[in-house]
Amino acid sequence: MITQERYFQNLEQAQKAFQIADHMTYITFPLVKEKRLLLKVLSELSSSVLNTINAVLQYEHAWKRIQLCNDPRANFETFKKIVPSYQVTPEQLAKLIEIIRLAERHKKSPFEFVKNDKIVIMSDNMQTETLTLEKIKEFILATKDFLKKANLRIKQ
Repeated sequence: MITQERYFQNLEQAQKAFQIADHMTYITFPLVKEKRLLLKVLSELSSSVLNTINAVLQYEHAWKRIQLCNDPRANFETFKKIVPSYQVTPEQLAKLIEIIRLAERHKKSPFEFVKNDKIVIMSDNMQTETLTLEKIKEFILATKDFLKKANLRIKQ
């Protein structure tokens, strides 16, 4: 049985991770101008999104609206079905998925480097993804909105 504390705890962790990411982007980054800091911001945003998703799933499960299983992929599919009830648009969902995917790619990446104000993340098969300050700011807006919507619904 999922207790009420558990989904509130996940929301709290999501909020903390988001505040760290936001602070690093708008306060720390302009001071130090170290591009690799954006990778840490991405990691914090991913943590925030994943904790918020867990809170939503646990909340819905606690109210017996969904069933959870041991397979994270199946639970994520369940999340994708219920997220419209949180007023999350398909575009916002795509942005959240991109945050998670890019953070995973970074974790698995054997190599990354800075080129022309961009961070290039290279995968095993030599595919590249770029990360810019503008992209991070878009991710921050998407994460903030998702967190706000989840908080509104769960704390009613």
